[in-house]
Amino acid sequence: MARTRRTPAAGRLTTTATALTCVVALLTAGCTGDSDGFRPGAADAGDPYVPGHGNGGYDVTHYGLDVRYDPPTDRLTGRAVITATATQDLSRFNLDLVGLDVATVRVGDAPADHRRSDGELVVTPRDGLPRGRQFTVTVDYAGVPTAVEDGSLGSGGFLHTADGAVALGQPDSAATWFPVNDHPSDKASFDLAVTVPDGLAALSNGVPGPKSSADGWTTWRWSERTPMASYLSTLVIGDYRVVTGTHAGRPMVTAVAASLPATGAAASSLARTGEIVDFLASRFGPYPFESYGGIVIADERIGYALETQSRPVYGPAFFADDRPNPGVVAHELAHQWFGDSVSLTRWGDIWLNEGFASYAEWLWEEHDGGRTAQRNFELQYAKTDWSQPSVEPGRELMFGTAVYKRGALAVHALRRTVGDDTFFRILRTWTTEGATGNATTADLVTLAERVAGRQLRPLFDAWLVGGSAPTLP
Repeated sequence: MARTRRTPAAGRLTTTATALTCVVALLTAGCTGDSDGFRPGAADAGDPYVPGHGNGGYDVTHYGLDVRYDPPTDRLTGRAVITATATQDLSRFNLDLVGLDVATVRVGDAPADHRRSDGELVVTPRDGLPRGRQFTVTVDYAGVPTAVEDGSLGSGGFLHTADGAVALGQPDSAATWFPVNDHPSDKASFDLAVTVPDGLAALSNGVPGPKSSADGWTTWRWSERTPMASYLSTLVIGDYRVVTGTHAGRPMVTAVAASLPATGAAASSLARTGEIVDFLASRFGPYPFESYGGIVIADERIGYALETQSRPVYGPAFFADDRPNPGVVAHELAHQWFGDSVSLTRWGDIWLNEGFASYAEWLWEEHDGGRTAQRNFELQYAKTDWSQPSVEPGRELMFGTAVYKRGALAVHALRRTVGDDTFFRILRTWTTEGATGNATTADLVTLAERVAGRQLRPLFDAWLVGGSAPTLP
């Protein structure tokens, strides 16, 4: 993610769930009790940076979403078919869902009891789900989706716009328009069919499928087959100039809001997507997804750009005064490797996303004829507040400068310490071995030491969390 402004973040005021005892479980509807080994899944992923997000007891492998959105009424109707596997003997489980009404829930072919609780959909299947059992959950839902006000980034969630809607935000967005296990530790593939009035575009992640029209409505189809963290999903509906083509044999879909200049800075910056991807691939290894693209929106409430998988979304402020900004494109495309393919296990390690993406901006600037990465390093080093750590920065500073810029300093310090050949081998090994999975800072340190054949933990500690300026390598 790239930002244009920052203030302290606001989080949900829900309590992190802990393991439930048999006595508590027996008092909740639908529990079969510990006597037969079945128990409810946790109602929280246990991540203190996003209390109330995510759930336990199951692992999602696929979301099949079929939604219809009517802009004049701001009403969304949907059916979600979720394929998951029980990771325990499961009597009950939660899905994150904010502000929408649920009509029916089925687990497999059988109706399931369900209730709502503080942004959660609580599902009790007719029979317990044994550990290892794959199952499907079908949820029919509808309503007027809600926005999420996040002070660090501006507005997110599902935003009604003058010509349609935008579903976007980090870490909040997915649960405002479909039921989901809303934490990056549970990645899944996606198929989306979205029906909107004729004449509007409906853009999302992944490979475009065939469109169909009937009775004044058009259905757009998208498929993201590589596992994706839920916050990286997006839905953009409205009047857009959509350009489709191919790059390196894969679909390329870009779109710019029709209200923005057809040949302006936004369009010209987005047009460099393929060129920038190719440069980053020469440094980080092969591009990890089946499609490329980007979307520039015109809504001023979106004061950020977000690395939505395979098709980043850019707010209008990045192209203010009609100035081209390929740097932000490089930042969001770098996230396709760092954050999207190799994803967080917990939000306290968000520097793994933002530090590497910020460093990619320096690499691209040097490649594009601007300042060198070394010069950017020197300038940033001179103005860094070393009292703020990059790792575990705290919820209010999870999008702070230390995460982005101090993180980038640590990346360059690693490069200066081990040399270019070893440094880029570390990066390519990280993106190859960690592809489609989740990782932590400790994982990176371990891998870097293995590839470099030397101890590097003191280096990482000094540059990421030390309280004073490290010695320049």
